[in-house]
Amino acid sequence: MDAAVAAIGESGTSGWSMRELARRAGVSHAAPAHHFGDKRGLLTALAAEGFTLFAETLTAAGEDLVDLGVAYVRFAVAHRAHFEVMFRPDLYDPADPEVLAPATAARAILDEAAARALGTPDTAAASASAWSIVHGFTELWLRGALPAALGPDPEQAARRTLTLLTRP
Repeated sequence: MDAAVAAIGESGTSGWSMRELARRAGVSHAAPAHHFGDKRGLLTALAAEGFTLFAETLTAAGEDLVDLGVAYVRFAVAHRAHFEVMFRPDLYDPADPEVLAPATAARAILDEAAARALGTPDTAAASASAWSIVHGFTELWLRGALPAALGPDPEQAARRTLTLLTRP
């Protein structure tokens, strides 16, 4: 798993092979396939680990929508490889119970906070609105596409941006 995180960090979600991961991990070339089956199996395990860490991060952030948004950005910066996989369900099995349980838990935290903060019973729209903003901000931050005037700290920049959009 550590070798996959490193490879994704270096070359993205498709720029590596199971054989390369075996070499990096110092195991036989058949070991990753024996343990995970194939690349999709490995990415499913990585997504499961990512969503578990993500749900823990969101739980620790509390119930405030801005704090949750900052935690979202913090998670993505700290766990970029996991983040790159988690929101690409075409790469893994999103129905796998090891993925589904923590992904559902994380989603519930965000859904409830968004509906509460935006004062609407339309949880789906509130959640989609909040998620679109924070995920868009996060993707732009990770790709270096935001203005330098926001500063070098992703959490401070996220807090500044999210506060402006969510509070009068």
